[in-house]
Amino acid sequence: MAGSMKHLVQVEAAKEAADGAPSAGPTYRCAAGSQGASPPAVPGLDCCWDIFRYVVVSADASDETIDRSLARSPLFSVSVPLQPATACRSAVPLDSQIRNAGEYTWMTYKEVYDTVIKVGAAIRKCGVGKVPTLFAAASCFWEADVASMEPIVPSGPAMLMESTVFRCMTRLVLKTIPGSTKFLKTIVSFGKVNPEHKEKVEQNGLSIYSWEEFIQLGGEEKFELPPKEKDDICTIMYTSGTTGDPKGVLISNKSIITIVSAVDEFLRNSNEQLREDDVYLSYLPLAHIFDRVIEEVFIHHGASIGFWRGDVKLLVEDIGELKPTVFCAVPRVLDRIYGGLQDKVSGGGFLKKTLFNVAYKYKQGNMMKGSKHEEAAAIFDKLVFTKVKRGLGGKVRLILSGAAPLSRHVEEYMRVVTCSHVLQGYGLTETCAGSFVSLPNNMSMLGTVGPPVPYVEVRLESVPEMGYDALSSESPRGEICIRGDTLFSGYYKREDLTKEVLVDGWFHTGDIGEWQHDGSMKIIDRKKNIFKLSQGEYVAVENLENIFGQTPGVDSIWVYGNSFESSLVAVVNPNKQALERWAESNGVAADFNSICENPKAKEFILGELIKTGKEKKASIKSDEPNSLKGFELIRAVHLDPVPFDMERDLITPTYKKKRPQLLKHYQSVIDDMYKSMK
Repeated sequence: MAGSMKHLVQVEAAKEAADGAPSAGPTYRCAAGSQGASPPAVPGLDCCWDIFRYVVVSADASDETIDRSLARSPLFSVSVPLQPATACRSAVPLDSQIRNAGEYTWMTYKEVYDTVIKVGAAIRKCGVGKVPTLFAAASCFWEADVASMEPIVPSGPAMLMESTVFRCMTRLVLKTIPGSTKFLKTIVSFGKVNPEHKEKVEQNGLSIYSWEEFIQLGGEEKFELPPKEKDDICTIMYTSGTTGDPKGVLISNKSIITIVSAVDEFLRNSNEQLREDDVYLSYLPLAHIFDRVIEEVFIHHGASIGFWRGDVKLLVEDIGELKPTVFCAVPRVLDRIYGGLQDKVSGGGFLKKTLFNVAYKYKQGNMMKGSKHEEAAAIFDKLVFTKVKRGLGGKVRLILSGAAPLSRHVEEYMRVVTCSHVLQGYGLTETCAGSFVSLPNNMSMLGTVGPPVPYVEVRLESVPEMGYDALSSESPRGEICIRGDTLFSGYYKREDLTKEVLVDGWFHTGDIGEWQHDGSMKIIDRKKNIFKLSQGEYVAVENLENIFGQTPGVDSIWVYGNSFESSLVAVVNPNKQALERWAESNGVAADFNSICENPKAKEFILGELIKTGKEKKASIKSDEPNSLKGFELIRAVHLDPVPFDMERDLITPTYKKKRPQLLKHYQSVIDDMYKSMK
């Protein structure tokens, strides 16, 4: 099979099982580009601060402190200091829910640079010598991250770190103060600080400043920048905690510089290199490595970044106002866009629906035959699909999906109707985001995450207990292992966990992958998310959730089972419109919440799930195109009208399910479902 994988180049041979270690397949790198293990070194480009600083000052000949040769480096795009850098929508204080926003207000790179210098001076003035924590939504106030010359800990809403300096939700922080004074010394609020806040903070021996007060704290004092090395820790990025407590991932300057170079080379090889006039909409948490890396890439090219208002219900409106050219998404957001488009088509009348379906089939057919998306159906793009593109601002040319698997049918649909490249990627916090990404205009990669990006080495390790063989000549399957300069340096204060996943330079992801014949990788399972039912059968729950998640009328599903029970149960977030249509057709007159409690509604959704299970391919390990096995089918459901959300700590900011928290929240529901079956 290796000879036919055109997008890969083999760098090491396969290894047989030995001394208790499982067998491993060959080691591969991306075949495109330089094929080297590391990007070419650029003198003086050693950390994120260098990326930002050189873009700002490279065109400013008056600044004699900068090595002008760096600005002429072919690996670096030069940006004039007045180029727009970041933007926020006006009239939206962070501590409020005001919906009436004006136009985006832009700050230039030079303006951001000047603010960063002030923030850095203020941090030093406070005597901060250790790692500060930044807790904030995606916003312009992440200037504090750039300003910190020491490693910074970005903190998401689910966790409050120890030595905290920056916070955006003042009321939330005040609740944590009594137990934090040993570590917490200074609070900077990105919102307003009223007398009540100030009094409570000072009563506990701490200081608090508003953002405006803080940036003036350093005055005109100049601080010498500390020396930085590539191997220094750049940031401690915490994992989302889907299977337990979040882990602090130590990410070095070298990892960031390498992944920025890798993404840059990938885009260049795909003829989609970034330009200064590109615009990126940041709405994913900046405490998440996916968004952090993309922003570094945009800064690297002197391009522009706009921030959303923080409300997912207003995201489409923000897109329409900002008009981004590049849009990064998690599958749940793309699922919502897909569902909204489907509803519009269905409700558009017979003629519009027929025209859309004809256009879709024609363009999809040509794309499957190898046509580029912009050439597959130019007339239908103008007549039909341009309306979809306008709904995304009208300028989007590249949509990247990551953080979780994107359903094949949604990916195909979005590739056809958005008039842009829709690419699916894969990576982890420990690998500094993207390690794989699918290729533009390559429909054979649907349902895969593509080949490895440059400067990343990959191999599969066999998992005998799950029946996965990395040495198979037809379909090599096993745990995805990654090696290279993008890897993290370890878990903060958890050497034991570091040793579990980093073995001989290989990071063990815990995800099960399958090499495709073109060299792309397909994620098929999760090593840890398997459990045994009472009859001894193993269940790969994420695979089942992906299958059942395609059921009409199901927005989201959590499947549960354990070794004391012989069957599976599920909690379902039903689609409101679909369930209400069923209720109307079946004489059930009630509001949505009451419909979800109706036994007939539960029976209907359960029947749809079983129907899906019987139609879909069985366990991914099987090559037989039969239905799911009996023990893999759902036997009882609970319908929750409230979607799994972060407020109840059921999902991460990128919409991944937190299984321990889900079980805790729905324990009584689970118990009742199992009792009802006995």
